[in-house]
Amino acid sequence: MKRIISSPNAPAAIGPYSQAVEANGTIYVSGQLPVDVKTGKFVEGGIKEQTEQSLKNIGEILKAAGCGYENVVKTTVLLSDMNNFKDMNEVYAKFFTSECPARAAFQVVKLPLGAMVEIECIAVR
Repeated sequence: MKRIISSPNAPAAIGPYSQAVEANGTIYVSGQLPVDVKTGKFVEGGIKEQTEQSLKNIGEILKAAGCGYENVVKTTVLLSDMNNFKDMNEVYAKFFTSECPARAAFQVVKLPLGAMVEIECIAVR
């Protein structure tokens, strides 16, 4: 059985998808852009600020699912420029401090709305 998860404290989907879906105790969180839910716009700044906001958005969705960052088992980080990997990683390490999830990171040609980073994850109860 699947359950749709949604949080008003994270940006609404910009297409025909859900913020997250839970199936059999596994939570699949859609890619999160660095949108500040209060303004509806990207946070000001560079890759560090965008990474932090994307991860905060993930945190709000996890909270709505009754979970936290400690439940995350896998993340995928999409970067518009792999030269930003080091700075992204520095911020990422503040959210995942022990028993870190598995992760893949890719440079892509372009991200939605011109973002510098998009992060998705899978969590388990």
